[in-house]
Amino acid sequence: MAGRIIVGSDANLDCQGGGDRRGDVGVGPPLITEANTVGDTAEDEGDGAKATIRMPPTQPKPPPPLRPPAASRPLPKRGGARRPEPSEAAGGIVPSSGVPPLNPPPLARDRIQRTAGKQAAALPHAREGRRRREPRFLVAVVSEISKLRRLVPMAAAVEAGRRKRAVVVVLGDIGRSPRMQYHSLSLANQAGMEVDIVANGGSDPHLLLRENPSIHIHEMLTGISKISGALTLLLKAAIQFIILIWYLCFKIPRPDVFIVQNPPSVPTLAAVKLASWLRGAKFIVDWHNFGYTLLGLSHGRNHIIVKIYFWFEKHFGRMADGAFCVTKAMKHELDQKWGINATVLYDQSPEFFHPASLTEKHEYLLSYNTEKEVEDRNATVFTSWTDGEIFLKPNKPALVVSSTSWTPDEDFSILLEAAVMYDRRVAATLGEDDSMDEGKLWIDIKNGKQFVYPRLLFIITGKGPDRMKYEEQIKRLKLRRVAFRTMWLASEDYPLLLGSADLGVSLHISSSGLDLPMKVVDMFGCGLPVCAASFSCIDELVKINNNGLLFSTSSELADELMMLFKGFPEECDDLKSLKIGALNTGSSSKWSTEWERYALPLVNQVIG
Repeated sequence: MAGRIIVGSDANLDCQGGGDRRGDVGVGPPLITEANTVGDTAEDEGDGAKATIRMPPTQPKPPPPLRPPAASRPLPKRGGARRPEPSEAAGGIVPSSGVPPLNPPPLARDRIQRTAGKQAAALPHAREGRRRREPRFLVAVVSEISKLRRLVPMAAAVEAGRRKRAVVVVLGDIGRSPRMQYHSLSLANQAGMEVDIVANGGSDPHLLLRENPSIHIHEMLTGISKISGALTLLLKAAIQFIILIWYLCFKIPRPDVFIVQNPPSVPTLAAVKLASWLRGAKFIVDWHNFGYTLLGLSHGRNHIIVKIYFWFEKHFGRMADGAFCVTKAMKHELDQKWGINATVLYDQSPEFFHPASLTEKHEYLLSYNTEKEVEDRNATVFTSWTDGEIFLKPNKPALVVSSTSWTPDEDFSILLEAAVMYDRRVAATLGEDDSMDEGKLWIDIKNGKQFVYPRLLFIITGKGPDRMKYEEQIKRLKLRRVAFRTMWLASEDYPLLLGSADLGVSLHISSSGLDLPMKVVDMFGCGLPVCAASFSCIDELVKINNNGLLFSTSSELADELMMLFKGFPEECDDLKSLKIGALNTGSSSKWSTEWERYALPLVNQVIG
């Protein structure tokens, strides 16, 4: 018979046939023995019992029957009531049938009365003994349930007064992940949440994040992301998984939602999914691109590692409670082929990206003179300061900015080849040849001589694995009217550079053909027109002859540079027209507006 636990003070022990302990276990008063079952006249008062003995008329006293020695009498079965001895029944105990007993002798009658009184007096102590012998785990369970019942109202009250908490996860340098920085600012300022950023170190995030009291940055180990060769990709992923779990489950307070950047997918998606399950939180993926397509650039789409990566990314991506993506084309891909319903959240520049005033340009460019030939400390190669007023130099070079991650999905050689073509085509247009003294050119420029086509100064910002390779190529170039500078800027200085520039160049060619370059959005925010490399969905962002131009080859880019900068800085009408379109695009919507309209409802829906 299956056991059944009965908890309560009124539970009885059903033990038939000597008490089988495989039956129902009761926690309560013990089974009543013959001492308190005295026919119909027994009375129960409280925890004790009073036995009333029916006495027959006086009879001749027969000798008491002989009883066997105590050692020879059978012991009662454990757990059950002891069967009355025949002599006890004959000695005056009323059986359950109610038949009057034989008249016992006086000595036997006295012994029976004393025995009944002792057993009745011992009944409360027997109950207490049984209570003390209750299984300890039952007592502990009841105690814990009582505690939990008392804590439920307290927990509800604490939960009602607690601020919601979000964790932004980036398996990379947070300083180079502007979209996730903007997510963090919006979660703190617009959603009113506490925000934990779990990311690798390397570059400082924007000052607004570092000074926000609601944003807490947790930097993970950075060396692991650079391991290659000696350790396999599997071992690297396993170590990163352990580090992520440690931070997400033990180093930060329990969140309500995780928001993770993808790519990278391995092991980020699996680690965040496990952490969200363990901590009772929700899980949102922000799809910037597809990780397997980036891996395919170096291994090929048919490589077994790429196929495993694709399965991993799709499998764990579908486990998320919500999703963002950056283009309508990516939303369609996720919906039709991955079964993921994503919300399109276009990249938009935040409010601190805006066109720089003439004073801001002068002060920023004055902080570091980009040309050594500048002698006046109050002037730059672009601006001059005279009698308390700032002026743009009429023969100033055109400042062209490009931001790159120096990775295979951005072919920087296109820009180098276009720069060489521009230099040679301008020389051919002006009738110059290789025999011309380069020093005379710089003397003429310094003395204020103006040319139809300006000098070009390219400032390339960013960090990445191919940076040194291209810097070596730049040093070998023989250029007269074009110069290059590579640098890494603080987050606060980058908007000032864009606001001071004349043209932006984007070399980003999407590995999936479904994402958009964030750098172009930032450039539009500063009113900077863009020449962008063409791919499938770039037309969602760059409108030809409105806010920018597209190119596919280095020759096309060189042609666009010649067209836009002819007559610079005053008579370049095409460039001025594109600048107006870029200003309109950048001012039409900002990140905070877009985030509140599309992201905040999804976050609230997921959290519930």
